[in-house]
Amino acid sequence: MDVSDITPQLEKLNGDLDNLEEAIKPLLQNMGDIASKLPLLDKAKLYVLVAYAIESLLFSSMRLNGVDAKDHAIFKELTRVKQYFDKIQKIEKGSEERETKLNTQAAARFIRADLADNKAIKEGLTAMIKEREARAAAQASKAEKKRPADESVKPAESSESKRQKKKKR
Repeated sequence: MDVSDITPQLEKLNGDLDNLEEAIKPLLQNMGDIASKLPLLDKAKLYVLVAYAIESLLFSSMRLNGVDAKDHAIFKELTRVKQYFDKIQKIEKGSEERETKLNTQAAARFIRADLADNKAIKEGLTAMIKEREARAAAQASKAEKKRPADESVKPAESSESKRQKKKKR
């Protein structure tokens, strides 16, 4: 391949990098002002996105200059920034995938045991626990009634009937 063949592409790349620099310049100069107006989650996204953009540009520059960037510290930094992206996505998904859940019954038992000498509180907590257990049982029975007939539990076939079906084939 002749070097003169890639000259137009290099000139285009140089122009694109100049355009990128002009586009990013206002953001980087006023980033504190911009970020201060954003909610916390959006502020985190902004900082992570800017960090990722800068790190990926450095990574690309190193690769274009023939440096093995995968063994360089910049690659570790890119990996770290990607982990922040993952954390932000987990937070955005919300409470539907919470890793820990509060066991209200256990908490009520702890409180009841700790306040055992206060008879009114102990009786109130006991009544509350019974009420919650009754509601949970009612919801479970409602869910069972709503289950379609085709999802009902079918009795398991005996090994003898399975052998007979195979013989018929």
